[in-house]
Amino acid sequence: MPDTSRIIAGYPHPRPSSDVMRRTALRCAAALAAGSAMAVFGFAGAASADSATAGPPGPPHGPDVLDVAHRGASGYAPENTLAAIEVAAELGASTVETDVQRTADGELVFMHDVDLTRTTNVEEVYPDRDSYAVGDFTLAEIRELDAGSWFGEEFEGEPVPTLQEGLDLMKKLRLGFLLEIKASANHPGIEVDIAEVLHRNPWFLSPGSLPGKPGYDRLAIQDFNWEVVESSRELYPRHVPHGLLGVVPVDELEDYSWADQVNPNHNRIDGDYVQAVHEAGMEVHTYTINDREGMQRAIDWGVDGIITDYVDVLLEVLDGSPSAVA
Repeated sequence: MPDTSRIIAGYPHPRPSSDVMRRTALRCAAALAAGSAMAVFGFAGAASADSATAGPPGPPHGPDVLDVAHRGASGYAPENTLAAIEVAAELGASTVETDVQRTADGELVFMHDVDLTRTTNVEEVYPDRDSYAVGDFTLAEIRELDAGSWFGEEFEGEPVPTLQEGLDLMKKLRLGFLLEIKASANHPGIEVDIAEVLHRNPWFLSPGSLPGKPGYDRLAIQDFNWEVVESSRELYPRHVPHGLLGVVPVDELEDYSWADQVNPNHNRIDGDYVQAVHEAGMEVHTYTINDREGMQRAIDWGVDGIITDYVDVLLEVLDGSPSAVA
């Protein structure tokens, strides 16, 4: 595991204690020993051979809630960078979420915002450009940018990664991947480009052995554009879970029975909504919860996953330590 102690020190939450890391390891080992029937990306997704005889799992709760590091460990490192993914792994994350967009020359890169101004030095490097939109720059031009200094001087020179570079690192670190297609209206057909890259990376398309979660899927795909989600879902020869970002009205849930997840902002749901989504056969992975009380509340609602900037804090809450939920 990479040594990221210099990165974590001094940021909004302290480096996780050895006790936290030990509890995380023990929790994963216990799940492995028990042969848990809970999928990384859900009971609505493809079942493993083991789960075929165990009966359908109920909605997960407590330690069975999937931890998802938002844009990598974005509370400690610049979002959507390889550094953020490395920190997430050191903190004990099982899954990372990143945003994918397309460059002017058709390359896929990690970037959240429609333009490059907030998280890179694009205005310094290219002061005379009329547009700073991701889709108006080639990959070679984006490679000239610094995507780390805005967060901290120790990240100076951190590049904007390609999707392939992110996949290579996640595979090396054995992390699950929640891929968000970002600004898809600006990138028509991007779901096809993403599928082409993923088909060249079969590790993400087959049942895997993530720590503590043997035999389950390593990938899920989500978007706020539900038509793109439906289009993407048809591009894979075996089932890859797909999520609808946002809130699907309860009386419309049956219309989206083809989806696997409904992934809303935690401020817009409650326990009744989570139950309704479960009854419709889908999961709920909610975003972006960074405080302990909010995490515990979502766990009590029965959500299937929590997306957070501070995955170490979530792991403490899932471990149920008294200090975590006080």
